[in-house]
Amino acid sequence: MAFVCSAIWTAKPGEEDTVRDALSHLSPAARQEPGNLYYQAYQSPEEPAVFRIFEVYTDEDAFTAHVSSEHFDQWGTSQAIPALAERAHKTYETLDF
Repeated sequence: MAFVCSAIWTAKPGEEDTVRDALSHLSPAARQEPGNLYYQAYQSPEEPAVFRIFEVYTDEDAFTAHVSSEHFDQWGTSQAIPALAERAHKTYETLDF
């Protein structure tokens, strides 16, 4: 079974470019991580402050390594997260049938 994270980041007013820039660096770095199977960020055309991030990892340990990585600290924790009004995520395990 793979480990899936579906995150929603909502930028503070005027901080959309900050979040988009952080994701433009974080996304390619995350795709290079051992254990990452898929990482894609989306921005809502109807609500430009809303960003969705869909991530798939081989297992929960790979996801934990992602959020503990240097690039997540630099682009996520230090840049994007302070620019957010709201942040939420849900995690799942795939059904392999």
